[in-house]
Amino acid sequence: MSKTQNKLNQSANTKTNYTLYYSQGACSVATQVVLNELGQDYQLINVSSLENFTEINPVGAVPALVENDIVLTEGAAIILHLLDKHANSLLAAEGPVRQQGIQDILFANATMHPAYGRLFFINQYIQDENAKQDALNNAATLINKLWQVVEGKLEKASDDFLGGKQVSAADIMLSVYSAWGPFFPVDIIIGPKAQAMLANVQQMPNYQKVVEKEAALANQA
Repeated sequence: MSKTQNKLNQSANTKTNYTLYYSQGACSVATQVVLNELGQDYQLINVSSLENFTEINPVGAVPALVENDIVLTEGAAIILHLLDKHANSLLAAEGPVRQQGIQDILFANATMHPAYGRLFFINQYIQDENAKQDALNNAATLINKLWQVVEGKLEKASDDFLGGKQVSAADIMLSVYSAWGPFFPVDIIIGPKAQAMLANVQQMPNYQKVVEKEAALANQA
């Protein structure tokens, strides 16, 4: 029996109770999109409504996913766990393609995400406006180099997505991060193939569902 068939059987026989702690527009968007793609129901809790979120995740970062009373943290680890548990097309079940998919997920989480994170840190903690702008420009330079890497991968593979002909988890993660650039006075340069990939991901029904749901919940707050 293949790994994919095993996952299908497990998904059919196992009902999981998920609770996702999130912040609007944060990297937890990717976790929601993945859960939607997997056809999983989940409860959403905005951490801004909590005074004790660090009791759930001592680091205080989203996403945090509670699965049948077990707390899972770190976005990439959560996504990899979900993709291993439920049948999906977001990550290959085995072989070199799977390894490349894992590598792409970790590139998104451990390389691109921190590069964008520098923009938020600089904006919050550097008070001098000239020094702040210089630091933001330097951070944007690194981000642009990373998008060149993504562009090169897409050009080399002649595919629409890092996952090939279909969306991968890494594509979803990168699409979430790319939405943060316009919040800052910097020029983020993304190549045409990467732009097309991001647009395709952001137009996915399950991506749009997350954006609309978060906006609706924010309006209710």
